[in-house]
Amino acid sequence: MSDTTNKVPTMAEMAANGETPEILFWVGCAGSFDDRSKKITIAFVKILNKVGIKFAVLGTEEGCTGDPARRAGNEFLFQMQAMSNIQVLDMYNVKKIVTACPHCFNTLKNEYPELGGNYEVIHHSVFLQQLIDEGRVKIEGGGTFKGRRITFHDSCYLGRSNGIYEAPRAVLEALDADLVEMKRSKAKGLCCGAGGSQMYKEPEPGRKDVNVERTEEALATGADTIAVACPFCMVMMTDGVKNKEKEESVRVLDLAELLAQGL
Repeated sequence: MSDTTNKVPTMAEMAANGETPEILFWVGCAGSFDDRSKKITIAFVKILNKVGIKFAVLGTEEGCTGDPARRAGNEFLFQMQAMSNIQVLDMYNVKKIVTACPHCFNTLKNEYPELGGNYEVIHHSVFLQQLIDEGRVKIEGGGTFKGRRITFHDSCYLGRSNGIYEAPRAVLEALDADLVEMKRSKAKGLCCGAGGSQMYKEPEPGRKDVNVERTEEALATGADTIAVACPFCMVMMTDGVKNKEKEESVRVLDLAELLAQGL
Protein backbone atom coordinates (compact mmCIF):
# COMPACT_ATOMS: atom_id res chain seq x y z
CA MET A 1 0.00 0.00 0.00
CA SER A 2 2.06 2.92 -1.21
CA ASP A 3 -0.93 5.30 -0.89
CA THR A 4 -0.34 7.24 2.36
CA THR A 5 -4.09 7.33 3.13
CA ASN A 6 -3.96 3.55 3.54
CA LYS A 7 -0.67 3.34 5.44
CA VAL A 8 -1.02 1.04 8.46
CA PRO A 9 2.09 0.73 10.67
CA THR A 10 2.34 -2.09 13.22
CA MET A 11 3.37 -1.74 16.86
CA ALA A 12 6.36 -4.00 16.13
CA GLU A 13 7.57 -1.64 13.36
CA MET A 14 7.11 1.40 15.58
CA ALA A 15 8.89 -0.21 18.52
CA ALA A 16 11.79 -1.20 16.26
CA ASN A 17 12.13 2.49 15.29
CA GLY A 18 11.88 3.60 18.91
CA GLU A 19 8.55 5.32 18.22
CA THR A 20 5.35 5.41 20.26
CA PRO A 21 1.96 5.89 18.60
CA GLU A 22 -0.70 8.27 19.91
CA ILE A 23 -3.24 5.44 19.80
CA LEU A 24 -3.37 1.70 19.21
CA PHE A 25 -6.12 0.93 16.68
CA TRP A 26 -7.64 -2.38 17.79
CA VAL A 27 -9.03 -3.82 14.55
CA GLY A 28 -10.88 -6.87 15.91
CA CYS A 29 -11.80 -10.13 14.18
CA ALA A 30 -14.55 -8.65 12.00
CA GLY A 31 -12.46 -5.67 10.89
CA SER A 32 -9.61 -8.03 10.01
CA PHE A 33 -11.35 -10.95 8.32
CA ASP A 34 -14.92 -10.06 7.30
CA ASP A 35 -14.93 -8.57 3.77
CA ARG A 36 -17.67 -6.04 4.58
CA SER A 37 -16.08 -4.96 7.86
CA LYS A 38 -12.65 -4.53 6.23
CA LYS A 39 -14.17 -1.51 4.46
CA ILE A 40 -14.91 0.05 7.87
CA THR A 41 -11.28 -0.53 8.89
CA ILE A 42 -10.02 1.12 5.68
CA ALA A 43 -12.38 4.10 6.12
CA PHE A 44 -11.21 4.65 9.70
CA VAL A 45 -7.54 4.37 8.68
CA LYS A 46 -8.13 6.96 5.94
CA ILE A 47 -9.54 9.38 8.53
CA LEU A 48 -6.62 8.78 10.94
CA ASN A 49 -4.07 9.36 8.18
CA LYS A 50 -5.93 12.38 6.81
CA VAL A 51 -5.86 14.18 10.17
CA GLY A 52 -2.30 13.07 10.89
CA ILE A 53 -2.87 10.89 13.92
CA LYS A 54 0.09 8.69 14.78
CA PHE A 55 -1.40 5.24 15.21
CA ALA A 56 -0.43 1.59 14.94
CA VAL A 57 -2.10 -1.82 14.87
CA LEU A 58 -0.93 -5.08 16.42
CA GLY A 59 -1.32 -6.97 13.14
CA THR A 60 -0.73 -10.70 13.56
CA GLU A 61 -0.05 -10.15 17.28
CA GLU A 62 -3.70 -9.18 17.85
CA GLY A 63 -5.91 -12.01 19.08
CA CYS A 64 -9.69 -12.16 19.59
CA THR A 65 -10.62 -10.31 22.80
CA GLY A 66 -12.54 -13.39 23.93
CA ASP A 67 -15.96 -11.69 23.91
CA PRO A 68 -17.72 -14.42 21.85
CA ALA A 69 -16.17 -17.18 24.00
CA ARG A 70 -17.33 -15.57 27.26
CA ARG A 71 -20.84 -14.84 25.95
CA ALA A 72 -21.16 -18.43 24.76
CA GLY A 73 -20.15 -19.68 28.20
CA ASN A 74 -16.52 -20.71 27.63
CA GLU A 75 -14.94 -18.74 30.47
CA PHE A 76 -11.68 -20.71 30.30
CA LEU A 77 -11.13 -19.81 26.63
CA PHE A 78 -12.03 -16.16 27.34
CA GLN A 79 -9.39 -15.90 30.07
CA MET A 80 -6.76 -17.58 27.89
CA GLN A 81 -7.42 -15.16 25.02
CA ALA A 82 -7.55 -12.15 27.34
CA MET A 83 -4.31 -12.98 29.17
CA SER A 84 -2.52 -13.49 25.86
CA ASN A 85 -3.66 -10.05 24.61
CA ILE A 86 -2.83 -8.33 27.91
CA GLN A 87 0.69 -9.75 27.70
CA VAL A 88 1.16 -8.27 24.22
CA LEU A 89 -0.42 -4.90 25.12
CA ASP A 90 1.72 -4.56 28.23
CA MET A 91 4.86 -5.59 26.34
CA TYR A 92 4.30 -2.56 24.07
CA ASN A 93 3.31 -0.40 27.05
CA VAL A 94 -0.01 0.46 25.38
CA LYS A 95 -2.00 3.18 27.16
CA LYS A 96 -4.73 4.25 24.72
CA ILE A 97 -6.81 1.95 22.50
CA VAL A 98 -9.41 2.93 19.87
CA THR A 99 -11.66 0.29 18.30
CA ALA A 100 -14.56 0.33 15.84
CA CYS A 101 -16.17 -2.73 17.46
CA PRO A 102 -18.39 -2.23 20.54
CA HIS A 103 -17.81 -5.87 21.54
CA CYS A 104 -14.03 -5.37 21.62
CA PHE A 105 -14.58 -1.96 23.27
CA ASN A 106 -16.74 -3.34 26.08
CA THR A 107 -14.46 -6.31 26.75
CA LEU A 108 -11.19 -4.34 26.72
CA LYS A 109 -12.66 -1.49 28.78
CA ASN A 110 -14.81 -3.29 31.34
CA GLU A 111 -13.58 -6.88 31.53
CA TYR A 112 -9.80 -6.78 31.04
CA PRO A 113 -9.14 -4.76 34.24
CA GLU A 114 -10.20 -7.74 36.41
CA LEU A 115 -7.39 -9.71 34.71
CA GLY A 116 -4.84 -6.91 35.14
CA GLY A 117 -5.27 -5.19 31.77
CA ASN A 118 -5.85 -1.49 32.43
CA TYR A 119 -6.06 0.81 29.40
CA GLU A 120 -7.90 3.89 28.22
CA VAL A 121 -10.34 2.39 25.69
CA ILE A 122 -12.33 4.59 23.30
CA HIS A 123 -14.96 3.56 20.77
CA HIS A 124 -14.43 5.07 17.33
CA SER A 125 -17.76 6.98 17.52
CA VAL A 126 -16.46 8.94 20.54
CA PHE A 127 -13.04 9.37 18.94
CA LEU A 128 -14.58 10.70 15.70
CA GLN A 129 -16.77 13.09 17.69
CA GLN A 130 -13.64 14.38 19.48
CA LEU A 131 -11.89 14.97 16.12
CA ILE A 132 -14.93 16.92 14.87
CA ASP A 133 -15.17 18.96 18.09
CA GLU A 134 -11.45 19.80 17.92
CA GLY A 135 -11.90 20.93 14.32
CA ARG A 136 -9.46 18.31 13.04
CA VAL A 137 -12.15 16.71 10.86
CA LYS A 138 -14.02 19.24 8.76
CA ILE A 139 -16.94 18.38 6.52
CA GLU A 140 -17.20 20.92 3.74
CA GLY A 141 -20.84 22.00 3.47
CA GLY A 142 -22.12 18.77 5.01
CA GLY A 143 -20.54 16.54 2.38
CA THR A 144 -22.34 13.86 0.40
CA PHE A 145 -25.01 13.23 3.03
CA LYS A 146 -26.31 16.79 3.43
CA GLY A 147 -30.09 16.67 3.90
CA ARG A 148 -30.24 12.88 3.44
CA ARG A 149 -32.53 10.94 5.77
CA ILE A 150 -30.38 8.78 8.02
CA THR A 151 -31.46 6.62 10.95
CA PHE A 152 -29.00 5.36 13.57
CA HIS A 153 -29.17 1.89 15.09
CA ASP A 154 -27.84 1.78 18.67
CA SER A 155 -25.50 -1.13 19.33
CA CYS A 156 -26.28 -2.83 22.67
CA TYR A 157 -22.66 -2.78 23.86
CA LEU A 158 -22.29 0.87 22.94
CA GLY A 159 -25.66 2.08 24.20
CA ARG A 160 -27.16 0.19 27.10
CA SER A 161 -23.88 -1.35 28.30
CA ASN A 162 -21.79 1.84 28.15
CA GLY A 163 -24.26 4.73 27.87
CA ILE A 164 -22.84 6.07 24.60
CA TYR A 165 -25.78 7.57 22.70
CA GLU A 166 -24.81 11.12 21.80
CA ALA A 167 -21.38 10.65 20.17
CA PRO A 168 -22.61 8.70 17.12
CA ARG A 169 -25.47 11.15 16.63
CA ALA A 170 -23.07 14.09 16.88
CA VAL A 171 -21.03 12.54 14.04
CA LEU A 172 -24.19 12.26 11.91
CA GLU A 173 -25.18 15.84 12.73
CA ALA A 174 -21.77 17.00 11.50
CA LEU A 175 -22.70 15.50 8.12
CA ASP A 176 -25.70 17.87 8.07
CA ALA A 177 -27.95 14.85 7.51
CA ASP A 178 -31.62 14.63 8.47
CA LEU A 179 -31.39 12.27 11.46
CA VAL A 180 -34.64 10.37 12.03
CA GLU A 181 -35.03 8.15 15.09
CA MET A 182 -36.58 4.70 15.06
CA LYS A 183 -39.59 3.84 17.21
CA ARG A 184 -37.21 2.16 19.66
CA SER A 185 -33.93 4.04 20.10
CA LYS A 186 -31.27 4.95 22.65
CA ALA A 187 -31.92 3.20 26.02
CA LYS A 188 -35.03 1.55 24.53
CA GLY A 189 -33.23 0.45 21.36
CA LEU A 190 -33.79 -3.06 20.02
CA CYS A 191 -30.85 -5.46 19.60
CA CYS A 192 -29.89 -6.36 16.02
CA GLY A 193 -29.96 -10.02 17.03
CA ALA A 194 -26.21 -10.76 16.95
CA GLY A 195 -25.16 -10.19 20.58
CA GLY A 196 -24.42 -12.91 23.11
CA SER A 197 -22.72 -15.01 20.40
CA GLN A 198 -26.04 -15.36 18.54
CA MET A 199 -24.06 -14.14 15.52
CA TYR A 200 -22.48 -17.57 15.15
CA LYS A 201 -25.59 -19.76 15.23
CA GLU A 202 -28.96 -20.12 13.59
CA PRO A 203 -31.80 -18.40 15.47
CA GLU A 204 -34.21 -20.51 17.52
CA PRO A 205 -37.59 -21.13 15.87
CA GLY A 206 -39.92 -18.17 16.34
CA ARG A 207 -42.35 -15.83 14.65
CA LYS A 208 -39.69 -13.55 13.16
CA ASP A 209 -35.91 -13.06 13.23
CA VAL A 210 -34.79 -10.16 15.45
CA ASN A 211 -32.79 -8.50 12.67
CA VAL A 212 -35.85 -8.48 10.38
CA GLU A 213 -37.94 -6.84 13.12
CA ARG A 214 -35.25 -4.20 13.65
CA THR A 215 -34.82 -3.57 9.91
CA GLU A 216 -38.58 -3.02 9.60
CA GLU A 217 -38.32 -0.30 12.26
CA ALA A 218 -35.43 1.30 10.36
CA LEU A 219 -37.28 1.22 7.02
CA ALA A 220 -40.40 2.70 8.65
CA THR A 221 -38.46 5.95 9.24
CA GLY A 222 -38.21 6.47 5.47
CA ALA A 223 -34.40 6.76 5.73
CA ASP A 224 -32.32 5.71 2.74
CA THR A 225 -29.26 5.15 4.95
CA ILE A 226 -29.06 3.04 8.11
CA ALA A 227 -26.03 4.12 10.13
CA VAL A 228 -24.37 1.61 12.45
CA ALA A 229 -21.30 1.67 14.68
CA CYS A 230 -20.69 -2.07 15.06
CA PRO A 231 -19.58 -4.78 12.60
CA PHE A 232 -22.07 -7.27 14.12
CA CYS A 233 -24.95 -4.82 13.63
CA MET A 234 -23.65 -4.19 10.10
CA VAL A 235 -24.09 -7.88 9.17
CA MET A 236 -27.53 -8.20 10.79
CA MET A 237 -28.97 -4.96 9.40
CA THR A 238 -27.55 -5.66 5.91
CA ASP A 239 -29.14 -9.13 5.99
CA GLY A 240 -32.41 -7.54 7.14
CA VAL A 241 -32.37 -5.08 4.23
CA LYS A 242 -31.74 -7.99 1.83
CA ASN A 243 -34.62 -9.92 3.43
CA LYS A 244 -36.88 -6.95 2.61
CA GLU A 245 -35.37 -6.73 -0.91
CA LYS A 246 -34.44 -3.10 -0.35
CA GLU A 247 -30.68 -3.33 -1.02
CA GLU A 248 -31.04 -1.21 -4.17
CA SER A 249 -32.59 1.74 -2.32
CA VAL A 250 -31.31 1.50 1.28
CA ARG A 251 -27.66 1.35 2.35
CA VAL A 252 -26.18 0.26 5.66
CA LEU A 253 -23.00 2.20 6.48
CA ASP A 254 -20.69 2.55 9.46
CA LEU A 255 -20.04 5.99 10.96
CA ALA A 256 -16.42 5.88 9.76
CA GLU A 257 -17.57 5.19 6.20
CA LEU A 258 -20.07 8.05 6.32
CA LEU A 259 -17.42 10.42 7.62
CA ALA A 260 -14.71 9.24 5.20
CA GLN A 261 -17.11 9.82 2.28
CA GLY A 262 -17.93 13.27 3.62
CA LEU A 263 -14.29 14.38 3.87
